[in-house]
Amino acid sequence: MRIDGSGTLRASCVLCPNPGPMTLEGTNTWILREPGARGVVVVDPGPHDERHLERVARTVQEQGAQVLMTVVTHRHPDHTEGSRYFSELTGAPVHAVDPDMRVGGAGLVDGEVLTVDGLAVRVIATPGHTDDSICLLVESDDALLTGDTVLGHGTPVIDGDDGLGPYMESLYRLREIAREHQVRSLLPGHGPILSSPLSVLSSYIDHRESRLEQVRTAVRAGATRVAEIVDLVYPDISEQIRGAASSSVRAQLRYLAVRGELPAELEV
Repeated sequence: MRIDGSGTLRASCVLCPNPGPMTLEGTNTWILREPGARGVVVVDPGPHDERHLERVARTVQEQGAQVLMTVVTHRHPDHTEGSRYFSELTGAPVHAVDPDMRVGGAGLVDGEVLTVDGLAVRVIATPGHTDDSICLLVESDDALLTGDTVLGHGTPVIDGDDGLGPYMESLYRLREIAREHQVRSLLPGHGPILSSPLSVLSSYIDHRESRLEQVRTAVRAGATRVAEIVDLVYPDISEQIRGAASSSVRAQLRYLAVRGELPAELEV
């Protein structure tokens, strides 16, 4: 499983050494550059790990290039905490949906195309994992950078009780975009590159639908508390990620409640 240095013609990865249950092998920092061009876009500088951030900046310099823009895919600190230091290193502004995540940069709008020295990157709003999540389409590479909306393996936590509905819509939208633009590679925020986008996105949709059915079954069996449902739906879960599972169950319950599929006496 090769991550560091992997990529496409226009995208290369620098892996941050912050592995863990929620970050998998670590955070993937992506360097985007049109072949032969000097200007670079960096996506998700990562946590405040100075050695990692300096390594990203040095990698760009060794290519004879310069960071002109930094973009973050969502607000979580394993993607954004190092943004200010990285901006100080490179002089490049940091653009984000969330105003609090920007460093001298602008907001990001669904459908807008970011252009840097011949490189074109389209912003795709994909709320769900967080309400500010985006993906980035690099059409010239048939590649889609997915942040934490799609991971190299496993599935992301839904951060917020109201996120599952938007997340499902985002997955369906990404599958249509992958089909329409003949996307060949998904470049995630954690984990390896995925080379079968349509299959991966369909499996994500099927997985979420399956989990929802498991939650329905747990409720029908009499479970009324989140902890009880976690025990039934995730029987082998480790304590390290039990909080994440509880967050997912709350999101699933909220989704079912909005659809009128939960009994009124069940607290969400």
